[in-house]
Order: sequence, then structure tokens, then C-alpha cells
Amino acid sequence: MARVVTTRKLVALTFDAGASAQGALPILATLIREQIPATFFLTGRFAETYPDVARQIASSGQLLGDHTTTHPHLPTLDDAAVRNEILVAAQIIARTTGRDPHPWFRFPFGESDGRTQRIVAALGFQAVGWTVDTEGWRGSAAGGPADVIRRVVDTLTPGAIILMHVGANPDDGTTYDADALPQLIAAIRAAGYGFTTVAGDVVVR
Repeated sequence: MARVVTTRKLVALTFDAGASAQGALPILATLIREQIPATFFLTGRFAETYPDVARQIASSGQLLGDHTTTHPHLPTLDDAAVRNEILVAAQIIARTTGRDPHPWFRFPFGESDGRTQRIVAALGFQAVGWTVDTEGWRGSAAGGPADVIRRVVDTLTPGAIILMHVGANPDDGTTYDADALPQLIAAIRAAGYGFTTVAGDVVVR
């Protein structure tokens, strides 16, 4: 799914955690302060590398999802390897955080095909895409925090799923998604929208 099924003015903030964690705690602090629900898609490698961060995300009550173990290009793998990437990640995340990420799943790079989609569904997962990518992960190549905010505000629609990242750009060390988040939340609210998770189970204005 690329959006939450709703006609209400709600959006879902989602954060991929597959590489570094420099922006994770500032993001979490903002969400807690603003009482905003969100969904975090963790790789198994992230949970192993940053277990304390993973546990803080989980203990804050945010929804968790599976983002594979090593963030590979899934369509290039055989069936057994695809299943292993998903199931091992779920085990690591559950062991590290005490929370099962099932049934939420996000394809690395957003790359999928009919075969990998069928495997994900057969494992009982719901694949979650996005409506808009802030491109904060691109660092200075994509502008700055103001551009992150603009990309979202210019495309706001009911049920939009917003893709953000918790890590820093590996080239310039920027954390534009974390930097922009307080102002982004304010801009979304100013446009008359509230917040939910990809499950659509929480509504916060």
C-alpha cells in the first residue's frame, strides 16, 4: 500500500532505519514531545548495531515494521534468500526490542516485483510503500530542511504515507529529516492535517 485507507485529513510519518542512527534520537524526542504516532521500519542489522536505539523506539510505543536483515535488492535474490531476509530480521527485531514487527514490511529501495510481493504476502506481511519521499536521505544534494518540508506540504493528501530516514547522509553527514521534523509537523498541522500510523489505528491532531 502507498497510502493509508482514509478520507480524513490524516498522514502517516514513517522512518526507515537501515544504516546509521545519528538522527534517530532527535526524531524520537520530537515525536514524543509532540505526541505524534509514527511507524519505524528497522533492518535486522540496524537492531543489532544500535540495540539501545531500537529499544528506545520500541519502548516509546511507536509502530515497528520489518525492513529485511541486510537491506538488499530483493528482486535479485532467490525465493529462499528473500524469505530468510524477512524472517531473520523479524527474529532479530523481536529479540532486541521485545516487539514483533509483523505484519508491517517495507521493501528496501522500494524495489519489488510480483514474485517478491507474493513471498511477502505468503509470510503474512503487508508491504508498505509511500506517497512522498522527503529525500532528506540525499543530504545537501537534495537541498535542505526547507526542501524536505516543501516536498511534503506540496503533496499533502488524505492517507499520505511520508517516507523519512533516521540516519545521516554518508557523504556530508547531514540529518535533514531529523532537522526538519519539528517544522514539518507544524506545517502539516497548519494545513489542517493530523497524524496516524500505517495501521490507521491512532489519530492525533
